[in-house]
Amino acid sequence: MIAEFSTVNYRPFAERRIYRSALLIDEPASNFQFFPKRQANRAITFPDTSSRADWTPFASDLPIDFHFGSTSDGHKAVPRMVFPGDEATDNVTDWGLNKFTAEYGKKGVTKDAIFAYCYAVLHDPVYREKYALNLKREFPRIPFYPDFAQWAAWGEALMALHIGYEEVAPWPVERIDTPDPKRAEGSHPKPVLKSHPDKGLVVVDADTQITGIPREAWNYRLGNRSAIDWVLDQHKEKTPRDATIREKFNTYRFADYKESMIELLAKVVRVSVDTVAITEAMRASERPQSEAAA
Repeated sequence: MIAEFSTVNYRPFAERRIYRSALLIDEPASNFQFFPKRQANRAITFPDTSSRADWTPFASDLPIDFHFGSTSDGHKAVPRMVFPGDEATDNVTDWGLNKFTAEYGKKGVTKDAIFAYCYAVLHDPVYREKYALNLKREFPRIPFYPDFAQWAAWGEALMALHIGYEEVAPWPVERIDTPDPKRAEGSHPKPVLKSHPDKGLVVVDADTQITGIPREAWNYRLGNRSAIDWVLDQHKEKTPRDATIREKFNTYRFADYKESMIELLAKVVRVSVDTVAITEAMRASERPQSEAAA
């Protein structure tokens, strides 16, 4: 494999550039088989068994860090396709397709639709509450719900939001700037990066607040943080432990990324509100008395 730079999903809504080299990456796992260069693919990631973080799925079209949704727990990834060599292998098996067509018929039941259906079911709040203990200790099983087309459509909508979050229309938040007239010329306001769900606002720094955020936006959580708080956490200034890195390579300053963070925050608010709306529609949907599973 030729080493080169690649974009990866390091944390929710936080991409990073890595040097794509098996020599330098300690445990690439199956990432390079799931996401070879110049091959489009999608994967569903969720916490490993025995994870201490809340169980939450997420979709990605990029390689995923092992600690994607938690700094202490691992994550699994299930791709749409696998690339063990030059040829792609379908990760939705014919056996699985036959199970779904036996349940729903052939109309509209494709392997892509099954993948989307699974993503929707994994977001279903009723499913996640009912099987919370099972999800902590075993691979998730997928029940057959009424109205396959509706669940597949929800799954496609969620994947479009979560993979394409940078392209969504930003939520119409309001920005309030109150610069300190006593601040020294050329200096920057102190970063705060704290959210206040009860007030519907985010304090960006000593000068700036973002208001007009719906309370339900904080209900979209990945692991033990809301999506909003993941954005804030990944933009904080942090002191590296290593003295050499701290002295020679710690060049990150929040002030350089303040404007792009505010733009991203408005988009993640949109993603959060729309995700919660979809999952609440799932909660209200029809349920069978007993569930067969694939």
